[in-house]
Order: sequence, then structure tokens, then C-alpha cells
Amino acid sequence: MNARELLARDVTPEQYREIRELWKAHSVAEDKRDIPGLIATLTPDCVYEVVGEEGARWEGHAGATRFYTELIGAIPDIHFDLQNIVIGPQGVYEEARATGTQKGRWLSRAATGAVVEFGVVIFFPWDPQKKKFLGERVFLAT
Repeated sequence: MNARELLARDVTPEQYREIRELWKAHSVAEDKRDIPGLIATLTPDCVYEVVGEEGARWEGHAGATRFYTELIGAIPDIHFDLQNIVIGPQGVYEEARATGTQKGRWLSRAATGAVVEFGVVIFFPWDPQKKKFLGERVFLAT
């Protein structure tokens, strides 16, 4: 599906609620560090990517599990403070501030033991047939 076809898709109130409820389930599972709960919101062929970070791509449920295990292992007390959210037929767009203590290496960031704070923009693409997310495209900001 190309960009024009995506833009032309309408979202019904039912589909909006379905996408919103799945995003809420994903967020609650993330807050609880519930990896199986997170994986349950994703298609088997999901892709996680941190844009602008070389080699920061994880594929499938095994890859998504590694992404979360690495992130939570490096910043065990990570907290996302939601700033903005948009829900539509293409998926969910979220802006948040992340804070936590950098206890381990994550991506190109070395463990410092210090509190870190950074912005994230995350796009959760929606698969309307499977009714799950196709992963996450994460953009990091300082």
C-alpha cells in the first residue's frame, strides 16, 4: 500500500477504539515490564527500528523481545511521560519524554549510572488484517 492509499483510508469509530485499546494494552504491558504482554500486541513479522542508529533493527517476536530486554536491562527504571498521541487508520503516533537511570549499555549509549532524559517519537504501524501493530519506528531526541 502506498502513501496515498494509506491517507485515503477512513477509520471507523470501532477501528479507532480497537487501535486505541491495543495501544493501551501495549503501554500497560510496557509499564509492568510484561514482555509476553507486549509481544501479544505485535504481528509475528513485526519490525522494531531506532531510526538513525546503525544496526538498530530487530525483526519478529524474537527481535521485539530482544529490543525490550536490552532497553529494560540498560535502563531498568525507564519511564515514558506521554506528551502527545495521534490515533488513526495507519496506527499510533506518540511523543514522550523518557527518563531513567542508565545502568547498562543501550544502542551507542554507554552505561553511566546517571539519570538520563530524552525525547522519543514512536510510530506504531497498524496491520488492519491482523489487527495488531507491525512494530515500532523510534526516533530519539535529546
